[in-house]
Order: sequence, then structure tokens, then C-alpha cells
Amino acid sequence: MSARNPGTELDLEWVESVRVNKPACFKRADELKVRRGVKKNYQIAWLLKAMTCIDLTALSGDDTETNVQRLCFKAKQPIRRDLLEAVEMHKKGLTVGAVCVYPARVADAVRILKGLGASHIPVASVATGFPAGQTHIKTRLAEIRIAVEDGAREIDIVINRAYALAGNWKGVYEEVKSFREACGPAHMKAILATGELGSLTNVYKASLVAMMAGSDFIKTSTGKEGVNAILPVGLVMVRAIREYYKKTGVKVGFKPAGGIRTAKDACTWLSLMKEELGNDWLTPDLFRLGASSLLGDIERQLFHGVTGRYAAAHEFAMA
Repeated sequence: MSARNPGTELDLEWVESVRVNKPACFKRADELKVRRGVKKNYQIAWLLKAMTCIDLTALSGDDTETNVQRLCFKAKQPIRRDLLEAVEMHKKGLTVGAVCVYPARVADAVRILKGLGASHIPVASVATGFPAGQTHIKTRLAEIRIAVEDGAREIDIVINRAYALAGNWKGVYEEVKSFREACGPAHMKAILATGELGSLTNVYKASLVAMMAGSDFIKTSTGKEGVNAILPVGLVMVRAIREYYKKTGVKVGFKPAGGIRTAKDACTWLSLMKEELGNDWLTPDLFRLGASSLLGDIERQLFHGVTGRYAAAHEFAMA
């Protein structure tokens, strides 16, 4: 990942000065869906880029060691070798960006990836009472520390939505800063749960406060809200990242998560990053896609690009 975000002092004057033009955001987001299109070899390149930015995720109540093992195998070899050979990318060592699991499954994931010779793939763990964040602060901090001790190199925390909705930005800042300290050497992604923040202005403010508190990434959603990763929200968040970079010189990453299921969706999010933040943000160091089913569609589209036909479900390994 990129260099750590050291954070800054809480600047409430900056936070309270935020204004968001909602109609303009939605208009810009609609343009992204139709203006950008990539075909043939260009599409294959974009899809492979998207694949390397995926946080391959298993966050279900019925997750077992077997599920995590299958996830780790897929993380190491995300695309069929014959497809990679067809586009001359089989020697590039392409993998997904990370494996994301619950804290209880971190040790399993770390052990399995090591056994596969894929310890370079980081294990990310959700924490702090994911997805609601309604557990006691001591419990949330302990959950982070335990996940890091078990080998997690990235921690996805959730912010306190009650504080955000009440306009208690100092409370949000202090909690996220304490989470940052508990992460130690692990990078921290702050999940804003944008579908529960009430307005785009709150999304922008929450983005700034999370970055001021030292978040290395800001993330749209837990994937458990009614509304998850949508482009207008993504636009607001990446512009907050751009403003923060201009004022501090620190590059913070972005992770949309929840509801991103198709290769076309992935390309649209890549377009957003390229146009709003530039090529520096088109790497797993600064951009991740939180998804569980997206990789399957990317592999299907690559299969079509190579063979000219769509594959049957049984032609791919289980995700």
C-alpha cells in the first residue's frame, strides 16, 4: 500500500464550510455511465486492472475455514491460466488486491495464503462492530488489536453514524483517531456507510474528518446498507480526497463497496478515478473494489474477449 496518512488536527472550520451541489453531482455521475466505453483489447486491459484492485470478500454468517480456503485459492489465481496465456499476461503474477474476512477468520486466511506461497496478498479484516458499529468502544478497539495480532495488514473500520448525523464531528474524529492508533502497522480503511449519512454534504464532511483522523482509505459502504456504492456518493468522496491532497500533500485511497457486481460497473469506477484523481489512483495502493461476485463477471467477460463466446457456469472455478 501507499505511505501512511499521518492525519492532521481536526479543522472544524474547513468541515463546516462544505457545500455540495446535489443536482450537479448526479449529472456528472450520469455522464460517467455513458461517456466512457472501452472495447476489445482496451477492455481486456481495463478488466485486468480492475481485477488487481479487488478486495475479494467473504462476509457472511456461514463463513467457514473451507470457504476462506476457496477464497484464498481464487485470490492467488483469480483468472484461468489459459485466458491469461491468450493475452500474454500469465507471467505477470496477477492477483487480487486483498482478501477481506471477518476477524474470526483472519488467522485462517493468513495461514492458508502462506501455505499457497501467496503471503504477499494482504489479509484485510472488518472490525469495530461491523457493520453497525454499535458495540462498546472498548470492544471495538480490542477487535482491531486482535485482528492485527492474527496477521491482518489492513483493517476496515466503521465510523459512528450517530455522531455524524448529530453533527458531532469531533466525536467522529476522536473515535477514528483511536482506531488508527489501535491499528498499529496495519493500514486503516474508514467505512462511512454513506447510505445512512442522510445527505451528500454529510458524506463530504465525514470523508474529510476520517482523513484528518488518519484514515489511509475511505470506503463507501459495509455492503449491508439499503444503499451502497453509487456514483454520486463516489464522486463526492473522491473530490474530498482531491481537496485533502491539495491541502496536505497526502494521497488517501478510495474503496467503493457493495452492489458492484459487473465488469461494466468496475470500468465505470475506474473511469471515475482516472478522470477525477488521475493515474496515480489507478493502482491497488490507492484504489480498491470491495466485492464478492464481481470477479466472476470479469472472468466471464475476459473469456468472451478471448474466445468470442460466453462461458457456461461450470467452466469456471468456484469463487
